[in-house]
Amino acid sequence: MTPEQFQAATGAAPGQMADLQAYVDLLTEANAVMNLVGPATLPEFWTRHALDSWQLLGHAPEAITWADLGAGAGLPGVVLAIFLKGRPGARVWLVDSLTKRCRFLQQVVDALDLPATVVNDRAEACARPVQMVAARACAPMDRLLGYAQPWLSAGAQALFLKGEKAEAELKQAAKSWKVSAELSPSISDPRGRVVRVRSLARAR
Repeated sequence: MTPEQFQAATGAAPGQMADLQAYVDLLTEANAVMNLVGPATLPEFWTRHALDSWQLLGHAPEAITWADLGAGAGLPGVVLAIFLKGRPGARVWLVDSLTKRCRFLQQVVDALDLPATVVNDRAEACARPVQMVAARACAPMDRLLGYAQPWLSAGAQALFLKGEKAEAELKQAAKSWKVSAELSPSISDPRGRVVRVRSLARAR
């Protein structure tokens, strides 16, 4: 997918495309010295990373407050923040426990003037009241639900970007959790799934 195809598919405004291109540039530069994303995936940025992240907005179009758990390179959180920029009350919390990744995320937030706050902490230890929690390539589902549980207890729902093993991960997680979840196909990869978690409790 080219930038032009991404713009046509998403309706991204010119300013959003400029922010995304600036993000690609910062990510490419940082990735040369720090493992943020697989180097082979950067040429596929517009499909593999941007479109994959952007699709979450379609699952929660009214949500303006998000948390990206295990934000890493800023996917999906930075992409969400770029598209939420300018909306009153918008805020994306970029949560990561690794300081060097947080320094990169702060560089991106500052450079693009994003409505985002970087939090250098463990996801389960810093829950805030948000509408939606997101995660991508963070952890297997049973562990990820543990990270997300305090956020969901505060009123959030969750949208997780998962691969072709999403159903198996949910089945494994059901041994430890009572989960109300729905799976939808990913628009960026037919093998992928978007997992929406509406409620969550520890299994007795």
